[in-house]
Amino acid sequence: KMARGPKKHLKRVRAPSAWMLDKLGGVYASRPRQGPHKLRESIPLHCILRYKLKYALTNTESTIILKDPNNQVLVDGKIRREAKYPVGLMDVVTIPKTNDQFRILYDIKGRFVFVPLKAKQAEFKLCKITKKFIGKNKVPYLVTHDARTLRFCDPKIKVGDVVAFNLKTGQITAHYKNEIGATVLLIGGNNKGRVGTITNIVAKPGKIDVVTCTDARGIRFTTRLVNVFVIGTNKSEIILPRDKGLKLTLLEHVEKNQEVEVEEE
Repeated sequence: KMARGPKKHLKRVRAPSAWMLDKLGGVYASRPRQGPHKLRESIPLHCILRYKLKYALTNTESTIILKDPNNQVLVDGKIRREAKYPVGLMDVVTIPKTNDQFRILYDIKGRFVFVPLKAKQAEFKLCKITKKFIGKNKVPYLVTHDARTLRFCDPKIKVGDVVAFNLKTGQITAHYKNEIGATVLLIGGNNKGRVGTITNIVAKPGKIDVVTCTDARGIRFTTRLVNVFVIGTNKSEIILPRDKGLKLTLLEHVEKNQEVEVEEE
């Protein structure tokens, strides 16, 4: 028999690895609602409060936190009451009562990481342009990776470029081109979470465009053009996670852990 209607459940073992949920915490996991981010590229607001920030011990407690009129949990400057609201890459989560401000990014292993922000950094977010077209009455439109529609934008902005979007005014404050020399964050593929500078772009008509990047240590790696997210022209315009997007070898990782153990002793 065929399934009737959309799926409403998500088994815990089938949840995205970026959530880092333990296997023995139950049978099911919260399935994100339809929203600005895709299912496999987002995390529900409930999981952030319960598993990441540790503000709730159960689903009921996280729902109480979100539904309480005296509490406010803001995503990109808007109050969200839905426990399964999808939060994704570059979103800014703000909790005024605890003075918490985070930006959602990927660490070097492709897992969601919550980077603390200062007030100035929390005023904007970076949005990648995914579509560009002319709508009714010849109005130019841009569509971003988080499903925003921007009208009457600069004609120099192209698909693949990134704009800085002010969350208070709703205006574009900066434009970063997807070109050689740009600082990028990889959002897909085996190098997900790495940060580097574009050194070469190979365009293959009818095939997959390939980008070559070099990180701060001079190590080169390649990926698809669609996996590139520009975060600055010469330097990163956002605060990066603790690992700074630098991938360590196995030996370097072991040595780093040993140094930490010695410091703790």
